[in-house]
Formats: sequence, C-alpha cells, structure tokens
Amino acid sequence: MGIRYNKIEDKHQREIVLLKSFPCKYGKCSFCNYIEDNSLDEKEIDRVNLEVLQEVTGEYGVLEVINSGSVFELTQRTLAEIKKVVLEKNIKILYFEIYYGYIKRLKEIREYFSEIEIRFRMGLETFDNRYRIEGYNKNFSLNEEQLEEIGKEVYSVCLLICTKGQTKEMIDRDIELGLRYFRGITINIFIDNGTVVKRDEELVRWFIKKYSYLTDDDRVELLIDNKDLGVFEQ
Repeated sequence: MGIRYNKIEDKHQREIVLLKSFPCKYGKCSFCNYIEDNSLDEKEIDRVNLEVLQEVTGEYGVLEVINSGSVFELTQRTLAEIKKVVLEKNIKILYFEIYYGYIKRLKEIREYFSEIEIRFRMGLETFDNRYRIEGYNKNFSLNEEQLEEIGKEVYSVCLLICTKGQTKEMIDRDIELGLRYFRGITINIFIDNGTVVKRDEELVRWFIKKYSYLTDDDRVELLIDNKDLGVFEQ
C-alpha cells in the first residue's frame, strides 16, 4: 500500500495524506506514472481514504491532501470525511491539488469547506508554454496576464525541473516567474520513472550548486527526491 500519511516537521509544518481518487480528468502528462494509483472502484477508494484520514491529528492545524489528480476527482464520501476530520481536529488551513482545467470551479471547494482556509496547488510544471505542451504533453498555454489572475486564486504552483530538453535559462525563468506570481512554489527535481521524460544529470548538478539556498526561502519547497514528502504508493 506504500505510505499514505506523514508529518512534515521542518519548513511548512503540516500533516500530509496521499488519497486514492477516480482517474485524473486529463491523465495525459508524459512525465506522470502517478495515475497508476487511480481507481474506478468507489468503495475501494473510500475504504483506503477513510482509513488514512483516521491518522490525522490536527497537531499543526494544517493538512495537505494530495491524490493522483485533482480534488475534484475525490469521491463525495471522501470529501465529507475530510470535512469531518478538519472540523473535529481544528485544522485551519487545507491544501488541495488542482489541474488547470478546473480553474473556474475553485469556488465550489471553498464553499464546501467554508469554515477553513483553502489553498490550492496547481501543477504548472514550467512557465515555458512550448515546453509544457511539447515536452510534458500538458496541453494549455498561459500569458502573463492570465498568470496574474491565476495567482489570485491559486496559492502555489509545482515546477518540474532538470529534464532532458530543458535549459538553465528556462529553469531560471521558471523560478523567477513562480515567485513573482504566486505566494509559494514547489520545485520537483525529476527522477526517472519509466516514462518518456528523462532526467538531465548535468542540470541537476548545476541546479543544486546554484539554488541550494532556496531551502532557506520560506516561499519555496524543494523536493530533491520525489519521496521527500514521505508519502508514496508502491
């Protein structure tokens, strides 16, 4: 079953749960094997999720919910259990993942969890539209005016870096724009996972040498390994 619950005890202290969900609405990102955790069996999804949510203590007042897709792919029963847990455990801040295609539906989640501050994370991967579409097969394009508007609704974005085809200049720009338009960024250094996207070791060495100081920046979460959050499905 892997590990589906963990505590982040250093920077950005919180509890984190990895839940099962229905298939990702998009499900075509060329770097992602994460969707293998998806299921069509609603009873099994809820069985796993309700068991995991029992581990939440509320000790930090912050809970992050991740799943192999977006919050909108979680079942109604799972959402109801999350709401029950966060109210019982006096959680004040709740993080969810979203895909860009849901950007106009965020109000639904905020209204459902009206007693709690909701912070959305979005997998943008890169600010380079061409590379996002051609390199990652994530088929949407954004201009800076749109980014400014999204930054009002989305708390942070995830950036995927050090892949074959990227350049140092692209990564520099991704970090610059991420910190300009969003309150936080999560930087994921790619690890080969059997998909067509491949890791660029030269870029990894360059990035760690140049940007290791970001570990001390409160706006940045740097994931050198994709298991750094302590939750993963096997």
